[in-house]
Amino acid sequence: MKLSRLAATSSSLLLAAALALTGAGQAQAGERAAALDYVALGDSYSSGLGAGSYDSAAGACKRSNRAYPKLWAAANSPSSFAFTACSGARTSDVVSGQLAPLNASTDLVSLSVGGNDAGFADVMTTCVLQSESACVNRVNQARAYVDSTLPGRLDTVYDAIDARAPAAEVVVLGYPRFYKLSGTCVAGLTERERSAINGAADHLNAALAKRAADHGFAFADVRPAFTGHEICSGASWLHSVNLANIGESYHPTAAGQSGGYLAAFNAQV
Repeated sequence: MKLSRLAATSSSLLLAAALALTGAGQAQAGERAAALDYVALGDSYSSGLGAGSYDSAAGACKRSNRAYPKLWAAANSPSSFAFTACSGARTSDVVSGQLAPLNASTDLVSLSVGGNDAGFADVMTTCVLQSESACVNRVNQARAYVDSTLPGRLDTVYDAIDARAPAAEVVVLGYPRFYKLSGTCVAGLTERERSAINGAADHLNAALAKRAADHGFAFADVRPAFTGHEICSGASWLHSVNLANIGESYHPTAAGQSGGYLAAFNAQV
């Protein structure tokens, strides 16, 4: 019996090697991806605000052809792909307006949400326009919200996804740190403000990761991919304040979507 199991194991290893050498393994992986029904939910970091090349039919949702869900679908040709992520979305918006494509046949779901609930836009506006102390105080308010209220709102979203697509693999994507400390920027926010904002991003990501794990979902941490590509790095994958298009401020560029978000998503799928 031991000999036959060893022989079977050796045969499996040889077959795997042969498949790798012939490219059949890649073909099988492609077939698995092609069989997937994929739904992309979330906020502006999933819709692709900041990456350009927007789908005019999506209107204010700012769904970009360079957003990581579109890039993943183009590379993997799933059997079906629904892209309902929308710029500005909060947890309640995902539940009320984005879940229709989910069903018992859905295999894969991606999601980024929580930043708008925590008041990210107001934090950045406060930090850019007001004093250092006002900035730090507003960051601390956001952190308190993440501790007190956001977990319950995330539970509502995650429960709704699980109820509609119980067999799906769900990947929750986080948010990057925005600033490289002691970087190339010589003006703008103070180092204390930048550090507080980065700390808040870490705090939010920790909450997202915990709630995802508690629901059996995967968490894709984008911070490693963005390291060296923050604002003030000299090679940023994030827009700084953009007065010509204020909505794109602090959002990933096309490079941030492909090199940051897509890479993190691929690592989990």
